[in-house]
Amino acid sequence: MTFQSPWWLAALLAVVALVGLYVVLQRRRAKYAARFTNVALLGSLVPKRAGWRRHVAFGLVALGLGVLVTSLAQPSTEVRVPRERATVIMAVDVSLSMRATDVEPDRFQAMQVAAEEFVEVLPERINLGLVAFAGTAATLVTPTTDRGEVLTAIDNLELAEATAIGDAIFTSLTAITNYQATLASEGMEAPPARIVLLSDGYSTVGREATQAIDAANAASVPVSTIAFGTDYGTLDINGERVPVPVDRATLEQIAEETDGSYSEAASAEELSEVFEDLGSQIGYTTEPQDISPWFVRGGLLFAFLGVVASLLWTNRLL
Repeated sequence: MTFQSPWWLAALLAVVALVGLYVVLQRRRAKYAARFTNVALLGSLVPKRAGWRRHVAFGLVALGLGVLVTSLAQPSTEVRVPRERATVIMAVDVSLSMRATDVEPDRFQAMQVAAEEFVEVLPERINLGLVAFAGTAATLVTPTTDRGEVLTAIDNLELAEATAIGDAIFTSLTAITNYQATLASEGMEAPPARIVLLSDGYSTVGREATQAIDAANAASVPVSTIAFGTDYGTLDINGERVPVPVDRATLEQIAEETDGSYSEAASAEELSEVFEDLGSQIGYTTEPQDISPWFVRGGLLFAFLGVVASLLWTNRLL
């Protein structure tokens, strides 16, 4: 919880002073009563009081005043709200290494399921596009709010040879640029954009990752990367077991140097969690929400209870 006008909290000193005055008066009353040495006479002169209950009544009123003063400082809390507009390109690796079964049932099927969950997590107003890459990269779906089109494209993904991570980023940037140009032609301001790239292996063809990093930075587009798979993945090629480890270093470099986020997933469950987290980060933002009305209600309630308690227990207001 934060305060939009914290200087009002200084007024709590007045409440503390009031409590201190109450304590002083109670002690003075006790000293005055102690002057009477005849206890029987004192009992007839001093009316029976509510004892500890009158302190409870005052405590409730003081608490109410404190809460009301706190409301003046405009307390607020962070709430998650969907982004109004954003453009996201999901770039997925469809190289043959995605057939590795170190992730059940295999990397490719696990990726498809998690990618579809990511589509569902994003708020409706986020424009989502899909790029698939192996030896080359292609835009399968341009940025759109039509989730059905993206889901269909994910279902129809096919594997191919080689891996071109750099080309995947360039193709994603082109899709973003073209979409922004379309918005500009319609007199609309382009929303912030981001690339989410998943790969399970080393880049073997196409442009270098450093070139892609420079291009992403020039376009001010962060690239969030996901390293998917384990170091023990293998493919059966002509009866020979070929290892297909993940190039974590390159993917982490891309994310760090473009101000994106880097994640690792070694199972279908972990990949689903990564996509869900990314969906929350990209699709939602946190904004302060004023909760001072709740403090006003609480302060009035405590003060009211204190007054009622005082009337019931002492037949007077405090």
